[in-house]
Amino acid sequence: MSLELFLSQVMPVKPKLLRFAYRLLGNEEDAKDIIQDALMKVWHHKERMNELQNLEAWCMRITRNLALDRMKSKKFQPADDLDHVRELPAATRNPHAKMEQSDTMKKVHQVIQSLPEKYRTLIQLRDMDGYAYQEIADIRKLISTM
Repeated sequence: MSLELFLSQVMPVKPKLLRFAYRLLGNEEDAKDIIQDALMKVWHHKERMNELQNLEAWCMRITRNLALDRMKSKKFQPADDLDHVRELPAATRNPHAKMEQSDTMKKVHQVIQSLPEKYRTLIQLRDMDGYAYQEIADIRKLISTM
């Protein structure tokens, strides 16, 4: 694969990969590091790209594996706050309503974090990254074969 094809086929997926890594790690700097590593890995295995059915799913798998490796490392410290998580739109300027919304988001975040990794990934792909069910199935299938 040439640099031109890499730029036209892989680089447009980068924002999705970054969101995915960020949701897994909860830390923007770690997510950026993972994406850089993932893109390097994709480039080094560019000869495999021609035989892939779903390039995006392959990139997601690489990102997921690198993020999971980072989470297992001793250096990783997950973020506990929701400062950078997209919140629901505020319906009102009422401070009480904002506090209630914040508490609800914290509870949702806690429940999602308590799920097994497989289910957290499914929620992320569908509700946060907007993948269609068939795309999620393709990604999960590719992940499970590796």
